[in-house]
Amino acid sequence: MTRPVIDLRRHEAVIFDLDGVVTDTAALRCAAWAALFDSYLSERSPRRGEEHRRFTEDDYHQFLDGRPYYVAVTDFLASRAITLPRGHPADGADADTVCGLGNRGERVFREHIARGGVPVFESTVALVGQLRRLGVATAVFSPSGGVTPVLEAAGIGGLFSVRIDDAANKLAESDAVLPLSAARLLGTEQARAVLVAATGTAVAAGRRGGFALVVGIGRTSSAGELGRGAHVVVTDASEIDVRAGDRRLSDIPDAVTPHQKLTTRLRIRRPAVFLDFDGTLAEIVREPTAAALVDGMATVLADLVRRCPVAVVSGRDLADVRARIGLPGIWYAGSHGFELVGPDGQHHQHPDALAAVPVLEQMAHLLGERLRDVPGILVEHKRFAIAVHYRNVARTASPRSLPRCTRPRPASSGSGSPAVARSSNSAPTSSGTRDVRWSGSWTTFPATGPWYPSTSATTSPTRTRSMR
Repeated sequence: MTRPVIDLRRHEAVIFDLDGVVTDTAALRCAAWAALFDSYLSERSPRRGEEHRRFTEDDYHQFLDGRPYYVAVTDFLASRAITLPRGHPADGADADTVCGLGNRGERVFREHIARGGVPVFESTVALVGQLRRLGVATAVFSPSGGVTPVLEAAGIGGLFSVRIDDAANKLAESDAVLPLSAARLLGTEQARAVLVAATGTAVAAGRRGGFALVVGIGRTSSAGELGRGAHVVVTDASEIDVRAGDRRLSDIPDAVTPHQKLTTRLRIRRPAVFLDFDGTLAEIVREPTAAALVDGMATVLADLVRRCPVAVVSGRDLADVRARIGLPGIWYAGSHGFELVGPDGQHHQHPDALAAVPVLEQMAHLLGERLRDVPGILVEHKRFAIAVHYRNVARTASPRSLPRCTRPRPASSGSGSPAVARSSNSAPTSSGTRDVRWSGSWTTFPATGPWYPSTSATTSPTRTRSMR
């Protein structure tokens, strides 16, 4: 099984589900609800059609586990053919309303944990501590509420600075909003965040919300349900790796700032210069075919080539970027390195890239059909890539109005060859669900090669990831 990796190059925040991930509270919550509902049902005068049988563990998992208080209470009562007025969140615990009963359940639960404490999963606590030391933002949420008292009863009250606590949980009509709220409070986009959760509804919400990585913690038989929404399912947080050896680009000193040190090194060492084309050697333009070297750049490049090795790495086709520069003595890399040619005629091509060409042709056709009615959209089919440019789409347009496309399904033959693209209702983004940002383009590549993160969105014949 592939171990999930929190990669600091791609992920800047990690959001944790409380119950089943950070704390072992399921049995405590089940006992509290059982005490509440058994008492309530035994004291309530039966009405016609109502069932007053005792609360069971199955009831807990079906109606209450990992769900907002008031929604859970409503659904459980409905299973017993009992209807109560919703009431108001400020209702007292003795009010005969959904909110009153939910508030009473919260009170009973807090009394339970105050007496006996809350066990924690030490592996998760260790993971959170590691992330915090590395400067990764973290948050915790619980659809069942009571985040702060649970953490304090567990002795880890200071573990998380951002908590989605009672008010948001109890008023939510759906627990799907909670991970998104946590990301918003952390000031990060879902496409740069990781969600670690223990319920099917939470992982499904994370996948729909466009989280870069959704990890399911399947300690019990729920692992199968988690697998339908999570990117990876593990049995414990100790199986989650953290890639922390790389320095963020923002942490690397500016090469030009320490000018004296730089010039000293250049006297004794020969540098190699790697350049992008669009936005570096050429202006960013509305039409990809209009890009050209800025005035004077050809002279600068020719002088630079005489002094040191120079490479131009571009997402454009190799032939395209070579034609737009037209200078000898340069290493040219097209399709972000799937194909490159050297100054002496050396030619390299990724050995697996050709296998993806047929599926990319089919995807280009699919995208062209699905996006042809969106004014300003340009689908550019390259040899080893498809670029969808949406820079010219009106900024007043709603991202959600875009026709929805999908990444292809992985090959099931076991041959390793790409599968045929298909159409569904997942959004055209790096995760299949994130809203498109009206700023540039997204690109489809073969599922090979060392890609790195940025705000562009990328899909591949077998997987999807953000890339630079």
